This record gives sequence, C-alpha cells and structure tokens, in this order.
Amino acid sequence: MLALLFKNFIRSKGTKIGLIFLLLIGFISLLIGQQFQEKQSRNITEAAVYQKEHIARNAAFHKDEIGLLLYYIKFSLVNKTFPINSLAIGQRDVNPSIQSVNIRGLEAQKYDAELNNPNNLLSGNIDFSFVLVYLFPLLIIAFTYNIISEEKESGTWKIVATQSDNTFLYILKLFYIRILSLTGLLSVILFIAVLFLNIPLDKAFFAFYGLGILYILFWFAVCFFIVSLQKNSNFNAVILLTVWLFLIIILPATINTYIVNKYPVPEALELTLKQRNAYHEKWDMDKKITMDKFYAHYPQFKSYPLPEGEFSWLWYYAMQQAGDDDSAKQSNELAAKLEQRNKVSQFIALFIPTLHTQIQLNEIVKSDLGNQLSFLKETKDFHEKLRLHFYPKIFDNAAVNQQKWDQFKVETFEDSSELNLSKTLLPLIFFNLLLIAFGYRNFRNKNLQSF
Repeated sequence: MLALLFKNFIRSKGTKIGLIFLLLIGFISLLIGQQFQEKQSRNITEAAVYQKEHIARNAAFHKDEIGLLLYYIKFSLVNKTFPINSLAIGQRDVNPSIQSVNIRGLEAQKYDAELNNPNNLLSGNIDFSFVLVYLFPLLIIAFTYNIISEEKESGTWKIVATQSDNTFLYILKLFYIRILSLTGLLSVILFIAVLFLNIPLDKAFFAFYGLGILYILFWFAVCFFIVSLQKNSNFNAVILLTVWLFLIIILPATINTYIVNKYPVPEALELTLKQRNAYHEKWDMDKKITMDKFYAHYPQFKSYPLPEGEFSWLWYYAMQQAGDDDSAKQSNELAAKLEQRNKVSQFIALFIPTLHTQIQLNEIVKSDLGNQLSFLKETKDFHEKLRLHFYPKIFDNAAVNQQKWDQFKVETFEDSSELNLSKTLLPLIFFNLLLIAFGYRNFRNKNLQSF
C-alpha cells in the first residue's frame, strides 16, 4: 500500500510543480551562496595584494619619518569565512569580513563598512537558510492541509476507513510519504551544495543538516496537529497559513522591536564622532594633560619625554589614544548592549522554533551576531598589538628602511567557539514531540470512521 500511496502522491501535477519549484529555488540560493563565497575570496586576495603594495608605496614615499608613514599605513584583519557560510550569509551580509586599520584612533575605524546599495541590503540575499526557513514550510502546508479532508469532501473517506484495518496508521503513511519527499529534497540540495560549494563533511555541516531535518519535521508536526482537529480543507489552509505568517514574520518582527527598544544602543556614527571630538579638542589643551593620560595608560613609555616647543609624534599619537580612552565608556556600553541583545534573542528564540532555527543556522556557519562581536574584539586586540609594536619605533624615530615591512601580512581571525548541539537541536525536538502528542490525542479522542 505504501508504494501505491507514494505513486498517487508523486503523480500529482501539483506535487511535481511544488518539488521542482523548490529544487530550482534551492539551486538559485546555492548560486547566490557561490557568488558570496567568490566575493569573499576575491576581497581577501585583493586585501593581501593591496596591503603589500600600499605599505611598499608609502614606505618609499615617506622614508624620513616613521610617525608620518604610520599615519597612512593600514593593516588588515580577516574574519575567516567558512565554505558552509554560503548557505546562511547572516550578519556577513551587512558587516564587513575585513577590517583595515591604522594605529590611529580605533573607534573612528572600527565600524567602517563596505559601500552597498541600501535597497539590496533591505531585500537581503536569498541564501539557502531563507529557502529552508520561509519556503519549505509553505510547500509542507500545501502538501498536507487537505490530507484527510479532501477525501472526506469528495466522499471517499468512508471507503478508505472501512477498507483499512487501522485508519490512524493510514494517516501516518500519508504523512510519511510527504516527509520522505521533503527531507529527500533537502538532502539532494545539500548534497549538491557539498559538491558545488566545496563544503567539508564536518560537525558544522551535519549540525546544519540535522537542524534542517528537525525544522521540516516541526512544520509537519504543526500540520499533523491541525489535521488532527478534523476540520474542512479551507479551515486547515487558513489556520496553517496564519500560523506560518505569525511564526515567520509577525512574531520575529515583534520580538526584534521589543529587543531594540529594551536595549537601545548608541549609533556607531555617534561613537565615531565622540572619539574624533575627544581627539580634536586636545589640540587646544595643555600638552601635559594629554601626556599624563597617555603615561597612565602606557606606563612603559614614561621614559620618552615630550620635546619642548615643537611638533612631536609622541604627542600626536597620545592625542589619538586619548580620543579612544575618552570614548571607551560609550564603546563598552555599545558592546555590552549588543551582547545583551544577542543573549536575549537567543533565549527568547528557544520558545519560537522558527526564530531559533534561523539564529542557530547562522551560529553554526559563524555568521551570527556573536561572531561579529568576537571579530570586533579581535580587531581591538589586533589594533593594540600594532600600537605596542610601533610606538617605541615612532618615539625613537627609527629608520623606515630598517623595518621589515614585508613581514606584515594580512592576519586572519578564526572563530573557535564550540557548537552546542543540545542547545541547537533540543528545542525543536521538544516542540515536535509536543505537537505530535497533542495530535495523537486528538485522533484518539475522535472517531476516524465517522470523520
């Protein structure tokens, strides 16, 4: 009987059109992922070439003052992009994966971003996570909303019920066929992704695949519960589409609004202006005040006295440092509130399967807000390392041509945060079992023969 049910299901024109359409959209999402991957690789290659040429050109032009040279030179740090990131672009869509900084004030540079068309950013990329989270549920609803009610409305259900020894088992078979079709489609797309995008078969990939399977099962569980109410097809369709709209669009938007208002953050532009104003006002202040703050921050440089009556790179970079120090409070508040937003959104998402899936997909591939915050912290450490390396050379006015400029390569930050499979998978498992249990209870409490 199972083979016959499968043939009846797959022979439907609607089924074929739905599966082919979703396969086509899935492949398009992989093409978009490939474009993203190629863009990231191209940017990293160009950054390495540019940094080498940029340093060599400036070192040849500003060969008398290392302080002046380091005013211009920028050094790049790359947030490593894994191949699987192509499936869920996440924060990489709006935040740069390469930070190029000089040793001047960091806060004025940290939030620099690539120039992008705002309309493109608003619409976003149709990556595979979008297809999985938004479009797979619609096909599941289309395949299951009338799984029993159609036969009731056509007058064939009583024949099926009398000829079947176990009508509930028959319903399970109908769901099994559809589950097999959708999970098979997911497997095919991800298999193509492995070959097409060179994704390694590691823990991250299998976590992504497992989460995708559980997400599909969640929507089948939702449909199972609605079908168990044994209403007509119109009722099922309206309710399921309402649930989709609520879980996919309305509820996430409401939660985002709540979090944004609950944890307001200062604009990055405001922080940049604070740093620049703090730096510029030092030109009109007593140099001793600036130097005292600098020596308090870096006591190891107290042995470098400030020359009298002339411009000094020691004083100039002390002003730059003072700008960062004066804006440190706002910078720390911004980082803390972004961290709070991330934690709160993850906690709330534990109770909303659709939002949880989206957040976890991004976390698995290292394109979530947590990764971006870690990258910004690493950028700060990277900038500090550059300062500590070059400050003594600037203060000693070391010869430019004696420095090994070719040793400064583009550095890479690799997010080493561990993947928590329990946090990733258990919420969906819980909701799946809960909905199945309620649906099973409804079927038991109602007479399928008279349905």
